[in-house]
Amino acid sequence: MNATGPTPGRTVGRRYFIRTFGCQMNEHDSGRAAGMLETLGYRRADSEQDADLVLLNTCAVRENADNRLYGTLGHLKSLKDERRADGEDLTIVVGGCLAQKDGDTVADRAPWVDVVYGTHNLPRLPALLAEADSAAVPVVELIEQLETFPSALPAKRTVRHHAWVSISVGCDNTCTFCIVPSLRGRERSRRLGEIVAEVEALVADDVIEVTLLGQNVNSYGRDLAGASRFAELLRELGTIDGLERVRFTSPHPRDFTEDVLQAMADTSNVCPHLHLPLQSGSDRVLRRMRRSYRQRRYLALVERTRELLPDAALTTDIIVGFPGETEEDFQATLDVVDRVRFDQAFTFQYSPRPGTPAAAMTDAFVPAEVVRDRYQRLEARVRQHSLEAHQRLVGTTQELLIESPSKSDASRWSGRTRGNHLVHLPAPEHHPGEPPAFAPGDLVEATIVEAANNYALAGAATAIRPTRAGRAAADALARGGGWGVPDDAPVTPGVRSLPVLTG
Repeated sequence: MNATGPTPGRTVGRRYFIRTFGCQMNEHDSGRAAGMLETLGYRRADSEQDADLVLLNTCAVRENADNRLYGTLGHLKSLKDERRADGEDLTIVVGGCLAQKDGDTVADRAPWVDVVYGTHNLPRLPALLAEADSAAVPVVELIEQLETFPSALPAKRTVRHHAWVSISVGCDNTCTFCIVPSLRGRERSRRLGEIVAEVEALVADDVIEVTLLGQNVNSYGRDLAGASRFAELLRELGTIDGLERVRFTSPHPRDFTEDVLQAMADTSNVCPHLHLPLQSGSDRVLRRMRRSYRQRRYLALVERTRELLPDAALTTDIIVGFPGETEEDFQATLDVVDRVRFDQAFTFQYSPRPGTPAAAMTDAFVPAEVVRDRYQRLEARVRQHSLEAHQRLVGTTQELLIESPSKSDASRWSGRTRGNHLVHLPAPEHHPGEPPAFAPGDLVEATIVEAANNYALAGAATAIRPTRAGRAAADALARGGGWGVPDDAPVTPGVRSLPVLTG
């Protein structure tokens, strides 16, 4: 830990709360921030009201991201004023993509914030907190290039059985609607051995599923070796005993090569699920988006996927109403959606992101009412295909990784198939003082009995394969505690990382 940071003695007993906006990469970074705070002596709080420090890990990609941030900061100002009236205080920290983009603006608009740091400054968080102790204005630090991979930092997981693993940071693509490359920088890959070592350490700590993260995972290693090493990485992870499931997000259709599909087919713990962003089915719109592939290439990739991985689930992202999109362009998107019949599609109405080339295409903006109409038509189509995909599961027996009790029905628990379909099944009997038959982190088999648009229902578990993570969660439930990682559990140490290559 940086010697200039706060000492644990000054922060022991203080509590932190992290609110994460945006993508899985932000979830990963929040876990690292939590790990550093716990190393300093902080402990996790259940809410902002119970915290001495609140960290907002921001996103600049989602619509109205700045409005959400400043609305939250306004609430925190009131909370901070209340604390100060009682002779106490509240430390407010803003990090992540929107902080990288608008750091000085955040400090100007919300001078009650204590620290603002960018996407590359996470390792400096302890030092920035120490500096804020004696500063009368917000401490703002934004650097333009990553120096240390976040994986070198300690992490605090919230669940025992799953972990996010970053394999690269940044992006070399130039999609006109996306601001990520300017905020996360050029693509930088971690060395393969470092990634494998991290996953091995996680498995030793009871993790059975990892999700590999990168802005473009399938170009992993190109900056190290001149060619993608993603297929090689998948095969290496397939040799780790105890690692049950490997997932990854998100690949780019332009860079997806057959060796990755073959590695997925050959490697038993790589899950048969492929999230393949389409964005648009129109070649004309794809050119305006600078997506570097066309409809024919995309459909050929889907066809080859289904030849090598016939049971693979396919999901996607689609933007409706991109500047210049005509009804003919939109129909091309619908045609692709009908040909592929995605298991699930995440659909978005285009909204301009300041700083992106598409935001300057004002003369080609599609009227809002037209965008809404197209969005509703697309949503109806993808919901129907998703329902059909879940209906195909009815009558089959699926292996489910139990994730959590259902958030809406105490009589059910939730798990996921290897194809990433969400399934609810009857909760196990749970008598006070006794561990349930299965718990989050265990693997069970159950037969699907009913389908809905975004999930399926299963009958009672017919087979249970306990795991160390599941048994730990079951024992905690028997003691009347929560099933997640307990607050007093030690942080996961960072993995030794060589300096980021900048050449």
